[in-house]
Amino acid sequence: MLAMNKLRILGASVAAIAATVLITSCKDKRSTGWEYAPNMYEHIAYDPDQKNPNFADGKTAQVPPNGTIPVGFVKFDYPKTKEGYELAGAEVHSTLPQTQANYAEGKVLFMHFCSPCHGETGQGDGLVVQHGYPPPPSYSKGQSSRGGAMKDLTDGKIYHTITYGNNAMGSYASQLSPEERWKVIMYVHHLQTL
Repeated sequence: MLAMNKLRILGASVAAIAATVLITSCKDKRSTGWEYAPNMYEHIAYDPDQKNPNFADGKTAQVPPNGTIPVGFVKFDYPKTKEGYELAGAEVHSTLPQTQANYAEGKVLFMHFCSPCHGETGQGDGLVVQHGYPPPPSYSKGQSSRGGAMKDLTDGKIYHTITYGNNAMGSYASQLSPEERWKVIMYVHHLQTL
């Protein structure tokens, strides 16, 4: 009797497994089967490039309202003109503390972003220049294309140039945050004395 029950249980188990295999083999082969936490891959939020019926223009990616400033963003209200450059030179000053850590980070940032053109010592002899591009002026001996000696450039003038670029130098506003720009300027002031 005990053996008969074991055979029935074994037979029922084999039949259940066979039925499961048969049923699951008929499904789409690309299906992963059970859905666990479907909200992880079937999100309800719209992608930025999708149409969105919630807005009048049908776009998901909306322009921020006029006059708003992103959190943590520091507004630089000096235009990309000669007058804006001169005004920034007179009014803009670094508020970053003159610490050894800031200076060291400024040196690292300068070596990564600026030295390919300006050279490691700021003499305008970087690798880009060695490949035939025109050299930027030396920080300690050169003359600015906007007038005046490079060694006399103020915080605001250097900040304006990093933000907007000048001549062959493009803007580095997307590569360097405002705080990083001030650290680079701290190191450039050191190079102006060499």
